[in-house]
Amino acid sequence: MNNKFYTLLITPGAHGKIHKVQLPFYVVPLVLGLCVVGVLMVAGLATSYARMLVKVSDYNTVRSEREALKQRYHTLEDKVSRVNVKLNSLQSLATEVALAYGFGNSRQMHVTPALLSMASESNGTLDTSYRASLYAFNAMRTVSLDNGRGPLGQTLLPGMLDDPSAIPSIWPVHGRVTAGFGERLDPFSGEGAFHPGLDISASYGTDVEAAGDGMVIEAARDAGYGRSILIDHGDGISTRYGHLSKIFVVVGEEVKRGETIGAVGMSGRTTGPHLHYEVRIHGAPVNPSRFLPG
Repeated sequence: MNNKFYTLLITPGAHGKIHKVQLPFYVVPLVLGLCVVGVLMVAGLATSYARMLVKVSDYNTVRSEREALKQRYHTLEDKVSRVNVKLNSLQSLATEVALAYGFGNSRQMHVTPALLSMASESNGTLDTSYRASLYAFNAMRTVSLDNGRGPLGQTLLPGMLDDPSAIPSIWPVHGRVTAGFGERLDPFSGEGAFHPGLDISASYGTDVEAAGDGMVIEAARDAGYGRSILIDHGDGISTRYGHLSKIFVVVGEEVKRGETIGAVGMSGRTTGPHLHYEVRIHGAPVNPSRFLPG
């Protein structure tokens, strides 16, 4: 039986030696088939690559949108933070106003609605309401001083007149006030924040005294305050002592004004040794300076 085959003549040049290659007949269809398979594979790879390019483009678009949304989120978060600062300030302001005039005598009660109406007559924006509220409070405070009323800790807490030693009216530690009550720039983020107390600078380990008689209701580590103590003085008034290095009292213990309850430290979120001191009335922060002498 004669085998069919193809003969290929290969020459390296015009004067080169001719090489003869014989290929069986069945090899040609096999080669053509391999070529077709190769073309299909290349087409498939090209299609996959094109799809990958489309997906990469979509991913980049989604990532860009994500970054834009993230930027908008941070912007909104910053606005919310500023609004919260204002709201906290207004909450503290409202508490002091309620204390100052909720228990006032009849001669002074008639000035309160007229002055507070100044805050409600604004156009509804937070800044204007805030400024109007501050103006109203300052006006009421002026009226209060003109009428001869004393410091907050002595005359605005009638429920404590029977037990004046419960009023937190002494400095828990002596030192320089490095951060006051109210709005300030956060020392960590550099953004506006509401500071609900006083930061009093003192050497590490300095004794911290209870500002008034009361009962210890918290004496433990807190995320932001570090080692802190919370004392309930009655009538909804409490004081907090934060960033302590040591705690000398336990929950449920009754303490007296001037009694050592802890030591100054720098635990928690702080940049150096000092005492963070707060006064709260029914949970709302008020300016501790209004209770303190000097």
